[in-house]
Amino acid sequence: MKLVFTGRMIEWRGPSPYYFVPVPDEESADIREVAAPATYGWGVIPVEARVGEVAFRTSLFPRGGGYLLPLKDAVRKPQSLSTGDDVTVALTVRL
Repeated sequence: MKLVFTGRMIEWRGPSPYYFVPVPDEESADIREVAAPATYGWGVIPVEARVGEVAFRTSLFPRGGGYLLPLKDAVRKPQSLSTGDDVTVALTVRL
């Protein structure tokens, strides 16, 4: 399953701050359709993603009926992405 979407980057202020792009509702619904065979536990979904020129592997985190895509420093810093920026993501769910 391949998706392209744009979302606004948010900061999670837990014990270890982290940054995420929420997956929009429509795309989250599409992902839920393949979630059972894709997940490897705890509801996380393995994906390959691209933001700008940076491609990476990670897992979507379930949150509030949708999903969050984590963006580590290696993705954000080369593109000078900050909290509140709109981020376009090309995403492939790894089945």
